[in-house]
Amino acid sequence: MTGLSQASALPPEIAARFYGFFLQQYPLFTFALIYALARIVSMAATSIASRLRRVAGVLVGAALLLALSLYPTFGGLVLRAGFATGGMTFLTYQPMSAAYAIGAAASAFVFGSALAVSAILIGNRASTASWGRRLATGLFRGGTGFLALWFAFAVIGQAHTAGFGPWPRRDLSAGETGVGVSLVLAAFLPHAILVWLALRDRSRRKKPVAASIAA
Repeated sequence: MTGLSQASALPPEIAARFYGFFLQQYPLFTFALIYALARIVSMAATSIASRLRRVAGVLVGAALLLALSLYPTFGGLVLRAGFATGGMTFLTYQPMSAAYAIGAAASAFVFGSALAVSAILIGNRASTASWGRRLATGLFRGGTGFLALWFAFAVIGQAHTAGFGPWPRRDLSAGETGVGVSLVLAAFLPHAILVWLALRDRSRRKKPVAASIAA
């Protein structure tokens, strides 16, 4: 809506890396990056690890995310993994729906891996739970988080089908912007809900348990 498009004057180095096939086909991935960066910052904000570890974790995690998403050009390994996996699946005579689902899963896995590494680097606190319980909790949250990101990538990949418009070839209209906002909110709402539930569970476990009074 601000008029930013391929017709805008940008330094050639930036335009060559930003504009291209993957931005035209998956324009809402731009907002997936914004969501992920905000998630990394929020992990550091809610962690009680040392300040040095949190700052270092944010910097390294954000650098990893941007490298996987923007190198060598927009989309990086995240979208290329999905495109290559889905394309190879389709070439083996599988239905387009199956190829699309597998491609979205591949992109979600690479994208989610960057968030997982960021969470490990940022840290939180030593848990008093057993190794078995921590492993089970980690596997459950990792699995549900992956499924939520899989859903998100499947949704944002349908931007043009839903009427998002031809951005970045031209700027967006108000209606197209509304479609984009709705898709992004619908895509990442499940993952955001999982994050909220995890934070609520953590805050409950931090509350002191009232001592019982023996009769």
